[in-house]
Amino acid sequence: MQVNKWIGIFQQSINDYHKTDSVDSPITNVYPKETLDHLMYVKNWVDTVQWHLEDIIRNPTIDAAEALLIKRRIDASNQHRTDLVEFIDSWFLKEFADAPLGVDATYNTESPAWAIDRLSILELKIFHMEVETNRPGATPEHRAACTGKLNILLTQREDLSTSIQQLLDDIATGKKFMKVYKQMKMYNDESLNPVLYQQKK
Repeated sequence: MQVNKWIGIFQQSINDYHKTDSVDSPITNVYPKETLDHLMYVKNWVDTVQWHLEDIIRNPTIDAAEALLIKRRIDASNQHRTDLVEFIDSWFLKEFADAPLGVDATYNTESPAWAIDRLSILELKIFHMEVETNRPGATPEHRAACTGKLNILLTQREDLSTSIQQLLDDIATGKKFMKVYKQMKMYNDESLNPVLYQQKK
């Protein structure tokens, strides 16, 4: 498993989205189903669409009815994102089921898939910050500031991808083991969100 390959998949997803730059564009995943590469593409596509939904809802002139629809799409997207991350962690659990376990093995504060979630979002930040460094009409000061931020994001990509690769390698060799907790989000659950379950009284 190579983290750098997944970065390339994230970049492909982001570039594919921006061919239309529409939150309603259908996904164009070319990777075979049941593969981790397929899941990585879906993961970033969901993140990319949600990124742009978040932009849309911050339009100060947005119609209130449209804003409500977008907010509900964002809520659904957040749930989908969480489900995807947990599914990817389940994939890793199966993949490492037979890995040796050292007597001094420890667990990480973050599961592999949640770290990959951060890497996917980071790739979106890099893409859009790079756009800002070359945006027509932007001031030289704006471009310079964005270039500085872009360099920091690129360093973060290197550090985060290295850390994820080390974590996966450590799990594979028994230095670490996976311990996954479900997010147990409550706001979409009709039995846990009081605003929802009180409607049924």
